[in-house]
Amino acid sequence: MQEIAKTCEQYVAHTYKRFPVTLVRGKGAILLDEAGKKYIDLGSGIAVNAFGVADDKWAAAVTRQLTTLQHTCNLYYAEPCAKLAEMLCERTGMKKVFFSNSGAEANECMIKAARKYGEQTGRDTIITLKDSFHGRTIATLAATGQDVFHQHFGPFPAGFEYAQPNDLASVQAIADAGKACAVMLEIVQGEGGVRPLSGEFLRGVEKLCREKDMLLLVDEVQTGNGRSGQLYAYMCHDLSPDLVSTAKGLGGGLPIGATLFGEKVQDILTYGDHGSTFGGNPVCCAGGVSILERIDETLLAGVRERSAYIVGQLEGAKGVRSVSGLGLMLGIETDRPAADIVNECIRRGVLLLTAKHKLRLLPALNIGWDELREAIRILKEVIAG
Repeated sequence: MQEIAKTCEQYVAHTYKRFPVTLVRGKGAILLDEAGKKYIDLGSGIAVNAFGVADDKWAAAVTRQLTTLQHTCNLYYAEPCAKLAEMLCERTGMKKVFFSNSGAEANECMIKAARKYGEQTGRDTIITLKDSFHGRTIATLAATGQDVFHQHFGPFPAGFEYAQPNDLASVQAIADAGKACAVMLEIVQGEGGVRPLSGEFLRGVEKLCREKDMLLLVDEVQTGNGRSGQLYAYMCHDLSPDLVSTAKGLGGGLPIGATLFGEKVQDILTYGDHGSTFGGNPVCCAGGVSILERIDETLLAGVRERSAYIVGQLEGAKGVRSVSGLGLMLGIETDRPAADIVNECIRRGVLLLTAKHKLRLLPALNIGWDELREAIRILKEVIAG
């Protein structure tokens, strides 16, 4: 084991099962370890490095802000925060934005807003889905519909009930009890196995929310910011959510979360209801502006084209049982154990991830075609055994 890995193992809490790779630098979709070995990155830091590593425009925007004003508390105004909020609202039709530092925090904000909305009518239950994942804070763990996450840290906050994904009757049954103020879901269940929800189900949930005066909360932490082939994945199904959370790719590598408020709830949180010391940090927001302003139709068309190429190469390939997902958020079910494939790909210079028993691909939105073709060629060979 190399020196950096030894130091990490000695001093960093053992909450991650790390691969035996120490990354030191990179450019675009190419990463290098401490020995100089090159890897093609199909994970982008779990959908964070939207334009790959050391993107020139992003780095310039961040550096300019870093040497101008690196932080100011939210008792004052700052241009990057204002500009990013304006861009998000103009691109989505939402009305207000609350900035935080992560996807879990963005989801916490959604939960608080939904609970305050429900307070008006004495409803406090939020319907979430089995196999969902919404974060690792106590409240977002409670919102997560997976038993494996409901261990060790209880008691968990009450007020969450879990319906079956793609089963509208299951959602209806909980809603009919009259205690639900909101439904919270992911368009593609990432940690749940890269499982997309059907458009019919999603539109049915939205209709039910309108009939029952429940808010529709969409968790776009992983699916957002171009990953789906649209700016946000709910746009693939023409939904109109009341609250949207996002993070990961928005900052391009810096920690940022955002909760977007629709018209019905744009003023639900008032002075003192919520706050964040680092939320709206000028440097992080400058990075976000650089990312968001480049997610245009040309880029999104490229995401869809790359997605179609990957799916076309892997569907029906030897050792592949199924391919699921949306855009450049894809899951591959294989005959061989996913962990074995990941380790062999690392040996051959390709980095990818897992979700449940599947392989998970989350490459940079603009990954070069040469790198993508080479990575998929290697992946197919490894999957085939």
